[in-house]
Amino acid sequence: MENSTANPENEPVIQNRELNIWEALIPVFALIAMLAFNVFVFGDDALSGSNQFILLLGGAVAAIVGYFNKVKFDTMIDEVASNIQSTAGAILILLMVGALAGTWLISGIIPTMIYYGLQILNPTIFLAACVIICSVISLATGSSWTTSATVGIALIGIADALGISLGMTAGAILSGAYFGDKMSPLSDTTNLAPAMAGTDLFTHIRYMALTTVPTITITIIAFIIIGLNLDTSGSTDTSSILNSIDAAFNISPWLFIVPVLVIVLIVRKTSPLIALLLGTLMGAIAALIAQPEVVLAVSGMENLNFVSGYKGIMNAITVDTAVETDSEALNDLFAASGMAGMLGTIWLIICAMVFGGIMESIGALARISKALLNLFHTTFGLFASTVFSCLALNVTASDQYLAIVVPGKMFAKAYKDKGLAPENLSRSLEDSGTVTSVLVPWNTCGAYHSGVLGVPVLSYAGYAFFNYLSPFMTLLFAAVGIKIKMLSKK
Repeated sequence: MENSTANPENEPVIQNRELNIWEALIPVFALIAMLAFNVFVFGDDALSGSNQFILLLGGAVAAIVGYFNKVKFDTMIDEVASNIQSTAGAILILLMVGALAGTWLISGIIPTMIYYGLQILNPTIFLAACVIICSVISLATGSSWTTSATVGIALIGIADALGISLGMTAGAILSGAYFGDKMSPLSDTTNLAPAMAGTDLFTHIRYMALTTVPTITITIIAFIIIGLNLDTSGSTDTSSILNSIDAAFNISPWLFIVPVLVIVLIVRKTSPLIALLLGTLMGAIAALIAQPEVVLAVSGMENLNFVSGYKGIMNAITVDTAVETDSEALNDLFAASGMAGMLGTIWLIICAMVFGGIMESIGALARISKALLNLFHTTFGLFASTVFSCLALNVTASDQYLAIVVPGKMFAKAYKDKGLAPENLSRSLEDSGTVTSVLVPWNTCGAYHSGVLGVPVLSYAGYAFFNYLSPFMTLLFAAVGIKIKMLSKK
């Protein structure tokens, strides 16, 4: 998605009576209160649609404030339309991410990553191995939730057999799972953050690596030190899982050619849509060559021919796809939702753009940004306010998506006014919004992972080093002035 880098002072300004700060915050307070109640009622199902409608209700509250400020309804709708138009690139990328996930599943690319990832287990460095394994799997799937519910459960069982603290193990699992969740182009939060900030997916990932790689390195070193001082017994037998993967797919290191080529395209700054489209098509070709039986099963037809091959590939690209194995845990892991699986996130983006567009048209975002810039006169202060806002929303609204969406829309103009490139905001959103959600017991992420792993949040929170070090790392970079990218001048 192309990003405007024009000087902020040259942007058109909607001339209304300036709101006072409390008037500007009315929609924000109303939104947070409604979201908190909605998550309390619906729990994990809140993202199925009710949160999206709450964002529309928040927009309605903002519209009422605008009405009393004599802002025309057409002005509000025009700003909403402009906001939605600005996310067109992000929405197309999300659809292509879903398509790529489907073909990479049935081609055996994702199963191959998992197969080789599981083989690095070693009892002496078990905790560090948990971080690495979950990082690989989460990078491959783009989902911390899937990683936790599949391999995470297996690793907890192994830790229990070895007599290793389940809190430590869960902390290692979630550190790795959220590293992948942050860095994978398949992750919805990794797509959502740049969409909210106004930058593109791969620019966001490259810039986020500057803080994320040091944090995961520190995390792995910490777990190596802890692991070397632990007494372990028994063995880490994953042969049954490996045999199940091997039985369901034709595992081959040659399948790594596809992700390597996609990585090369990304490094060479190829357009994200082109890179993802080529990755999807290469995954489809790999599926037809390496996994014809899987393609046939996905097609639902009896004989492998051109039609069944085409139908199997198209099913993987567009709708729910699952590859059956003799392992219940792997059945959950080897499932993808294609382009259809991204519609919920797209729905959330569109509703967030409605809220943000109305807030912008009535002058509320400009007023809040002005107050923040008056309150925080330094670049570090703006980064700090972003981090604390994300943390506050994770605690109050209890959802990581909302901890990205709301601050993303609120702070975008403030970053522009400071002359900061939008990837500074998108990185801060992920470094503080995505990863800390699992540290809050009543947050949907904290409740989910705690329930799946069978380990209380307070038991693993102290060992989820990656999750609580990430916001400190982004604040450290801001304080020292390391790699703070400014808007380029045209």
